[in-house]
Amino acid sequence: MGAELQHGGDGGGRRRRRSRRAPMSQINVTPFVDVMLVLLVIFMITAPLLTVGVQVDLPETKAGLITGDDEPLSISITRDNVIFLQETEVELDELVPKLMAISERRTDMRIFLRADGEISYGRVMVVMGTVNRAGFKKVALVTKIDKKDK
Repeated sequence: MGAELQHGGDGGGRRRRRSRRAPMSQINVTPFVDVMLVLLVIFMITAPLLTVGVQVDLPETKAGLITGDDEPLSISITRDNVIFLQETEVELDELVPKLMAISERRTDMRIFLRADGEISYGRVMVVMGTVNRAGFKKVALVTKIDKKDK
């Protein structure tokens, strides 16, 4: 009789231990969420740097930042007076037809005009005037933020 009690006690104890340490049937999503948040931050920081690949030495200004929801088109003018639409070199007379094709004739799209600080103001105004005459009214000049104000 004593053996039965002892055996029953050990068997019950083992069963209780096993039931306490049953395998988890739920997935721990905390590490997954951590990794996704880190990737999100990395993409948020690097995405604006990847939008334009034409090297332009921008002039500095004290103007505020422009915010918007849509992805703007970018026109760049290099030191050698070469015009780029996004990353493609274009001539001035080809600029408007290509802008119309890319924007699907929507003239309400934002356009960022980036120009090297060494080129003449007149050249920038010629390009800006050409874009404006085509009906694009949301044209913004891109500059560097003045580091002295920080």
